[in-house]
Amino acid sequence: MPGKSTGGAEAEIRQVRNIGIVAHIDAGKTTTTERILYYSGTSHRLGSVDDGTTITDFDPDEAKRGITIYSAAITCQWRDTTINIIDTPGHVDFTAEVERSLRVLDGAVMVFSSVEGVEAQSETVWRQADRYAVPRVCFINKLDRIGASFERTFDEVVDRLGGEPLALQIPLGEGPLTESGEGFRAVIDLVERRVLRFDKKQDGSEITVEDIPEDRVEEAERWRRRLLEAIVLLDDDVLETYVETDDVPVADIHRLVRAGTLSAAFQPTVCGSALDCIGVQPLIDAVSEYLPSPLDRPAVVGLPAEAVKLSGKKARRQARKQALDGDESTEVTGIERPCDPAAAFCGLVFKVQADTHGDLCFLRIYSGTLSGGSRVVNARTGDKELINQIWRVQADDREKIETDKAIAGDIVGVIGPKVAVTGDTLCDAGEPVLLEPIEFPETVISMAVEPETSAERKKLAETLARLARQDPTFTARVSEETGQTIISGMGELHLEVIRDRMQRDFGLSVRVHKPRVSYRESVRASAEAVGEFQRTQAGVSQFARVRLSIEPVSDDAPADLESRLDPLALTPALSEALHQGLQDELAGGGSLGYPLMNLKVVLQEVESRDEETTEVALQAAASDAMHRLLTEAGVVLLEPVMALEVVTPDEFLGPIQADLNARHAVIVSSERRGDLAVLNAEAPLAAMFGYSTQARSLSQGRATYSMQPLKYAEAPRDVLESMLG
Repeated sequence: MPGKSTGGAEAEIRQVRNIGIVAHIDAGKTTTTERILYYSGTSHRLGSVDDGTTITDFDPDEAKRGITIYSAAITCQWRDTTINIIDTPGHVDFTAEVERSLRVLDGAVMVFSSVEGVEAQSETVWRQADRYAVPRVCFINKLDRIGASFERTFDEVVDRLGGEPLALQIPLGEGPLTESGEGFRAVIDLVERRVLRFDKKQDGSEITVEDIPEDRVEEAERWRRRLLEAIVLLDDDVLETYVETDDVPVADIHRLVRAGTLSAAFQPTVCGSALDCIGVQPLIDAVSEYLPSPLDRPAVVGLPAEAVKLSGKKARRQARKQALDGDESTEVTGIERPCDPAAAFCGLVFKVQADTHGDLCFLRIYSGTLSGGSRVVNARTGDKELINQIWRVQADDREKIETDKAIAGDIVGVIGPKVAVTGDTLCDAGEPVLLEPIEFPETVISMAVEPETSAERKKLAETLARLARQDPTFTARVSEETGQTIISGMGELHLEVIRDRMQRDFGLSVRVHKPRVSYRESVRASAEAVGEFQRTQAGVSQFARVRLSIEPVSDDAPADLESRLDPLALTPALSEALHQGLQDELAGGGSLGYPLMNLKVVLQEVESRDEETTEVALQAAASDAMHRLLTEAGVVLLEPVMALEVVTPDEFLGPIQADLNARHAVIVSSERRGDLAVLNAEAPLAAMFGYSTQARSLSQGRATYSMQPLKYAEAPRDVLESMLG
């Protein structure tokens, strides 16, 4: 894209597709990506996940485990369309990679396994795509496997996801190919009433067009009628033609499928087997024809310069909400940045990756043009950042952009920013704008780490800081009580990968201690307390009295502070000091030292005296009131509860259920998925350590499971009592 005149920029941008390939683990995302790269000529071999030879799973941890861990960006050409692909992880521990990818993408390919159907992580990524209003195409994969069912998976997209899939193809046969010719061997194209057969001997590159077999014509026509009845509702003239002729011209079908996809009226659905090289080229055609270009997406909305200057996360969040919701009670209004190379530059950093030449920032450019050697502003911090180089990223390889220039709609890697982290906005210094940042879930699991030698303690701190900058769901802190370094993440696998990276990429060996759960604290009842500070020292008296109340709330939210104080009760400086003191108390956690949540503290009244009430006195009185308040209200320990889905053959269902009961899991529902049993349960995270090994052991390696954070719930009484000592 870069390097061409801006005169043809609009036509150029219109031929760009920024897409993500997302799904549940093992649905075939990476294999699908590899086939797309092969057929588009980007790759000259069919990469294999099992052999560790894929282009996008280039990290050693990915090759070793056979899963995607890091989202990988790569560009390919399909006919006259440039497709920027991000292959994302399916494992819940790395859901942040999906979150930040969907935030900057224009469209998505949802891959479903026709054997397992819609699985737990499929629901998670579908909701993420809904949140960012990302149009999507569905690909029902693995139709060559035992137990495959196109129609069952299609119906599950409707029932479990609330989707509106629109079949453009149906499979010709299902399951493994037999000697008699039964099984999945081709796809029926409903739009042009034909069969597309893919020659496996030619790696699926040779496509033979045939007539639909007579015994499948009636079924194909039934599916085609569903297709036509969905699209004609979008155009009155085409509806009239359909009523008169009982058909719709092919050109109108393509036009209306695209219109319906962009408006989220439905999701075009194709099918195949990526591993067996069946149906991938029509999927690429669907991406090119139906998913949006950057110009088809709404202009990005951000906060103007005066809002950027607001200090404090809460103030910025409030201003952002007012701006984006059009709140007329404030002068802060959102500003739009169109996808125009001639507009002021702004872009969002959606990933930071360690690199030998310096950290590489992945940047989605929403407006304007970015040149190498230019200076831009980080809207969050106000710092100026230098853009040393701009790169076209191809997985673990990079291609330097010759003109060192990138335009609106591009996804590029830049080297130079020192302060930028995931979610930061880089923009033109003359017209700063703050884009909506990326929200990530809180960590749920922690473990203590320490270097092998005390001499490496500084190196450990530097390494952890760098890893935290790259991964927004990873945090590191030093415990004030024990002096230990505590790292936190989204799951056991997440922390295991972090530990491997410390050793491999940074040459740092660490000792780790048993993982532990990230508990939270709340209160059992409403209460009220008064805190007082009164002291005379060297003839100087200090005094303050603060009255607070507390009440539990049930919205799974961080602790909130509300003030009912008369605005004239204190001077602005004293009022700010008091509020800051209370915020610090809330941030410091409860009586057990864990973060507070699901409660609201209300500042009711302050008693002050001229000349005696100081900032120190107010903060001390607030601290005293808070401690009394938490004691009076009664502490409640909350533990993370996980949503668990276990898929197992029937013969192992009994042992799996018994093990879950022993872990205090609550089985919410059970269902059938082909010849497999599916258990949906809620289980405390503290009881789920080592479950992966146990599930494999109980099922001879045939059961699979997925687990993701669901909510915080009250921990068992004995856990609280052991902490209280």
